[in-house]
Amino acid sequence: MPTCVVKDIPIHYEIHGTGRPLLAIHGWGVDHRLMTGCLEPFFKDQPATWQRIYLDLPGMGQTPGARWIDGSDAMLEVVSAFIDAVLPGQRFLLAGESYGGYLARGLVARMAERIDGLFLLCPLAHPDTRLDNAPPQTVLERDPALLASLSEAERGAFGFVAVRQTGEYWARFRDNVMPAFATLDQDFLANCLGRRVPFGFAIDRTDAAYPRPVLILTGRQDNMVGYKDQWQFLEAYPRASFVVLDKAGHALESEQAGLFRALLAEWLERVEAEVR
Repeated sequence: MPTCVVKDIPIHYEIHGTGRPLLAIHGWGVDHRLMTGCLEPFFKDQPATWQRIYLDLPGMGQTPGARWIDGSDAMLEVVSAFIDAVLPGQRFLLAGESYGGYLARGLVARMAERIDGLFLLCPLAHPDTRLDNAPPQTVLERDPALLASLSEAERGAFGFVAVRQTGEYWARFRDNVMPAFATLDQDFLANCLGRRVPFGFAIDRTDAAYPRPVLILTGRQDNMVGYKDQWQFLEAYPRASFVVLDKAGHALESEQAGLFRALLAEWLERVEAEVR
C-alpha cells in the first residue's frame, strides 16, 4: 500500500479504481476500513468514473500520530498537505464520516474551489455540544444469542453505537470497525488531538456558501453526534440534501445500507451533472 510523507508523518492510504478522484476521510478512533467498507460495495457496481482515495488519519490505522498535532487545526494542516501531495492542483470530491465530516467542512472552508461535491455521513457538527443535543442510546433490534456469543470488548463496542444489534450488522461492524482498535493510539487521541477539537476558525459561512452538490446523512437514533446540530449549518450549503433516517445510529451506512447507496447514487448524479 502507498505511503505519503507529510510533515515527517508517513500517511498510509489506498487507491481504488480510476477516474475523477474522491477523497474519503474516516472518523475518530477508526481507520480507512470504515470508509472502504461502506463505499466499495457501492462502487464495485458503478461505471469506472471515480477513483477513491482512502487515508488513515494520524494516530489511527497505519498512520502514526505526532505530538505537534494538538487539535483539529493542526490535523487539517496534515490533511491539506496530503491532498496537495497526492492530488496536486486537482479538483476532487470529498466524503467525510463523523469527525472526518468535521474535517471535510474545514477543507471546504479552505479550498472550496477545488471540491466538486461534498458528502457528510453522520458528521460531527459541534464538538462542544455533540452529546448534549444527541438522542439517548436506543436499541430497536436485538439478538440476545448473538450478544451473548461476543466477548465483553466486542459487546461493549458494538452495543455502544448499534441501533440494530443482530448478526448482519455485527458482521459489518466486526469487519469495518473492530480491526482499527488494535492499532489505535489512544494516548495521541486523548492528550494531543483531543486538546483542541473545535476549529479555531469559522467553517460554515453563510456569507461564502458552498455552491456545489452536498449530501448530509444523519441517523435519527445517532447517540454519538445526533442530527439536530447538523441542521444548524445547513444554510452554508445551499445545494445540500439533508436526510434523517430512522432505524439508524452512528453506523448508518450499515444499518440502512440500501437507502445509503440510493442516496449516494443520487448525490453522484447531481455532481456528474455539474462537472459535465
